Amino acid sequence: MWWPEGEALHHRENVLADASILRRGVTRFARRLRSERSEPGLSLSKLSILSRLHWAGSLTATDLAGYEQLQPQSLTRLLADLEHRNYILRQRDKTDRRQMFIQITPAGREILARGARQQDSWLANAMVSSLTQAERGILSVAAELLEQLAETERVTEPS
Repeated sequence: MWWPEGEALHHRENVLADASILRRGVTRFARRLRSERSEPGLSLSKLSILSRLHWAGSLTATDLAGYEQLQPQSLTRLLADLEHRNYILRQRDKTDRRQMFIQITPAGREILARGARQQDSWLANAMVSSLTQAERGILSVAAELLEQLAETERVTEPS
């Protein structure tokens, strides 16, 4: 791992320890949020596909597989289940009939919205019952910082 010149060893160790604590906390928090979704049979992969289609619009299976980092065979099974549940729709391209586009249906959007509402409700109640107003303010700043970190490009070590 690359560190700016002159940074003390103990500071480096503190940052690594903080990063480890943050990673564990975020992982545990994500698991807890997932447990608040009540739709049985919708794996994280299926929810991720629905979310991607919600934000990106229509996509080809090839593009979707690339974005989701899935093998075509795995994606085919996931799409078949989502289509069976009426959460997605496949349509042929009007100009290139060989090309198939996948889009989310209103039922798919509703399942995402319902899950988000359930998670938001649990989280709001947990924040009010477990945190002080000052701690909620700190958490708000931390949420913005997490968004910022999520947008950070992969940092590589200099050669």
